[in-house]
Amino acid sequence: MAKGSEDTLERTETRLGPQEVLVAGQIVVLKRKSTAALMFALLSACFAFQLNASMLSPALKGMETQLHATTAQIGLTQTAFFASAAVFSLFLPRLADLRGRRRVLSLMLLITAIGCVVSAMAPNVTWLFVGRIIQGVAGPVVVMCLILLRTHVTDPRKYALLLGIITSVNGGIAGVDAIAGGWLSENFGFSSIFWSMAVVAVFAALALQLMANESTVADPPPMDWIGTILLVVAVGSLYLVFNELAALESTNWGLIGILAVVAVIAFVAFWKTESKVAHPLVTIKYLRSRATWGLLLTTLLTLTGVFAVMNQIVPAIAQDTESGAGLSASHAPFVTLTPYALAGLAMGPVSGYLAGKFGYKRVLQVGLFCSVVGVVLTLALIKSENLPLLTGISILVGVAYAGMANIMLNGLCVVLSPADNPGYLPGLNAGAFNLGAGLSFVVLPLVQTALHEHGGVETGYTGGIVTGAGILLLAFAASFLIPKPQDSRG
Repeated sequence: MAKGSEDTLERTETRLGPQEVLVAGQIVVLKRKSTAALMFALLSACFAFQLNASMLSPALKGMETQLHATTAQIGLTQTAFFASAAVFSLFLPRLADLRGRRRVLSLMLLITAIGCVVSAMAPNVTWLFVGRIIQGVAGPVVVMCLILLRTHVTDPRKYALLLGIITSVNGGIAGVDAIAGGWLSENFGFSSIFWSMAVVAVFAALALQLMANESTVADPPPMDWIGTILLVVAVGSLYLVFNELAALESTNWGLIGILAVVAVIAFVAFWKTESKVAHPLVTIKYLRSRATWGLLLTTLLTLTGVFAVMNQIVPAIAQDTESGAGLSASHAPFVTLTPYALAGLAMGPVSGYLAGKFGYKRVLQVGLFCSVVGVVLTLALIKSENLPLLTGISILVGVAYAGMANIMLNGLCVVLSPADNPGYLPGLNAGAFNLGAGLSFVVLPLVQTALHEHGGVETGYTGGIVTGAGILLLAFAASFLIPKPQDSRG
């Protein structure tokens, strides 16, 4: 540890209150010691986020009718939520480092609940758009829960196990909440989904207040709002570029050009600002570190390679009456997305245990390699009506990606973060997750569409899948650039 950091910790120790202690360079108010109670609160918070992200999917068609909106307009409200989530993820973890993690996370959940109420009461698609943007405040909930957990659990093996449980449950509910959302929408209208989200968000905020300890970094500096704004503009512009590219035939190239220029200018300004200000959002030293760009590159490539394969191409094959299983839109998820999510749920705690024993990086690399194998095997689904095969391959990718790679990427962004700025890497990594998912829906459908036009439907499916597998292979190679965490098994 540098001498300056030691001096800061010594000064902080002399100012600690009667219930305050230093844990890995963090000030923690030790009022509550129950790990089980903390896990309940953190899981409640993760549920609140995941419901906002995926519970609405089966209700989108009905919302078009009830709000007299087009498919494109409703789709834009979904884009607004994920763009908002990506932007808030960039700086809220750092703000929580400085102002108090429990306080900021609880406020985020209450603001999310307000967004849910706005969406539930929306008389038209414009108000729904506003509500979904507000709901995007929940974007960094999961990584902030992992940081809170780390201030409570200091044993690396126990932390890895509990991390696996939190992240796997968060992913696993995505395979179930859509079913509940469909039932609520069909019986009570889409507003009932938003009211349910609001109730869970308020409950989670109360649970955090009652069951979690407050924590901050030692001797917190002021927030770098100029750097924050520049980074938000840069990443937000990039996200909108990818979203516009996903439109394919209706792409507005003029808008893409403007957004790309804005993104470059904002990032250059961000880099220069961070090298000059006294208390930067992210120091240049950290930005240049392999712990930062190695992890972000791996995350970006992983999401780009797998996301559209499992969320678009495989479901499309399952529903294709000529080149696939010919299932209905309501039945296809039961043999694709649901087993995929539940497999990740089952594997998550196992991955956490293995990470504590063998290291995060090794488990990540095994997960990435098996994800490549799983994605390649999806080629066997083309022209196949074999439902057990469809389910089996979905489970394999669920175990490898959702249950291993995804969880290790979330864990590494926490354990690789320095004690004086534990929120910067989780925030940037959340941005990489969102950008990778957006890029996946650009690159793979673009390849699929181009090959479809020249070689037919099956050639298009093959091209999209092979491209995804190739990008995942690059992610596997990039994972070797990630350094071993110093305070865990790595």
